Amino acid sequence: MSNAIHRNFSNSLPTVSHGEGVLVFDDQNKSYLDASGGAAVCCLGHSHPAPIEAIHNQINKIPYIHSGFFTSDVMEELAEKLASLAPGNVNHAMFLSGGSESVESALKLARQYFVEKGQTKRKHFISRRQSFHGNTLGVLSVGHNEARKKPYQPLLMRSYAVSPCYPYRDKSTNESEHDYGIRIANELEEKILELGPDSVIGFIAETVGGATAGVQPPVEGYLNRIRHICDRYGVLLILDEVMCGAGRTGTFFSCEQDDVVPDIVTLAKGLGAGYQPIAATLCSTEVFDAIQQGSGALANGFTYMGHATACAAALAVVKTIERENLLENVRTQGKLLVELLHERLGYHPNVGDIRGRGLFVGVEFVANLRTKEPLNPNLLFHSILKNTCLENGLLCYPGGGTIDGTSGDHVLLAPPYIVDEVHIEMTVDRLHQSIEDGLKTVRASRVAA
Repeated sequence: MSNAIHRNFSNSLPTVSHGEGVLVFDDQNKSYLDASGGAAVCCLGHSHPAPIEAIHNQINKIPYIHSGFFTSDVMEELAEKLASLAPGNVNHAMFLSGGSESVESALKLARQYFVEKGQTKRKHFISRRQSFHGNTLGVLSVGHNEARKKPYQPLLMRSYAVSPCYPYRDKSTNESEHDYGIRIANELEEKILELGPDSVIGFIAETVGGATAGVQPPVEGYLNRIRHICDRYGVLLILDEVMCGAGRTGTFFSCEQDDVVPDIVTLAKGLGAGYQPIAATLCSTEVFDAIQQGSGALANGFTYMGHATACAAALAVVKTIERENLLENVRTQGKLLVELLHERLGYHPNVGDIRGRGLFVGVEFVANLRTKEPLNPNLLFHSILKNTCLENGLLCYPGGGTIDGTSGDHVLLAPPYIVDEVHIEMTVDRLHQSIEDGLKTVRASRVAA
């Protein structure tokens, strides 16, 4: 028995050996096509020389220094680079160790902003059902995947939720996508008025819903309406781009495609591309100035904030994305991925929806195409699919509870930005085969029962 604690105590996992480009190899030298980068992390693939060289160079100088004593050239340059890429007046960045820390810091930053302004009655956050923002108790509280929250419910702070932007299941047949988006967005205004506008700190949402929602891009007009509502009531708009940001959807910040500027935005995963643990929380000049001109200090800190080696790796990742014109490849290969998925799976009796943005694509499975009835959750199809994909040499990111935390199965695809047409074709071929193999396993288990 392993002394290491794994996510699933009962699983016997293969042991990784090494990675090369878009391939991962286990200790038996079996290769796997990495079509998800773990959890949408490995955007440059494996063993890319640029971040490796940057890490070596920084370690040879100084790997770590406490951010309360020194700044570093790489941290300052990374902040300047992200500010130049961020929309509107989002001009300031702090650097953390992971997505949960970055969202936790966003919540604290938002509360401190109002404290500095003397609006101390503001205490509520509103988010969306089926959202996921991380695993610390604070960010788990503002997420609304109930299955993930259930064991910790007595420990969590209270938060409030409105509907997700989920047109596949929630848009009526006589409603345009734009009208649907406005209707769903207006729920935020209703909730703000219900709670009292002077009690609400912020609305937090994934720009493109990720792991628990099976990739949910916003419909046209939805986020613009959200921004308008936040402005009307002085509520901060916090966009979580931990999974969908850093170029994953074809622009460095996904919200650029919606022409929306948040007050606070978070990045992680692809920012470090897996070469170092790093995340960022960025804020507008208005938020920054309120604190700078008030107490002048963050009421929040972590040991590894601004970690020099992590910042060096992230800076190399961002520069590589720019130098190799990878955002163009994300858009090109993402379009091809969706086209091929529709060709191979568009008429599959158990594929209900194919959706995405850039190289961030989800496939939702159903038991009945006409009624959109989900597969029986007791079948654990997402778990079976993960295993059949592994058998077929494909790494993807399946999930369950897509609809309400209990029902619904999907698979998330988030291949590295360096993929080419051959890799995309292989991904679709292996996924199609794995779906068929998984469904055979399901049918066989029914017969055996």
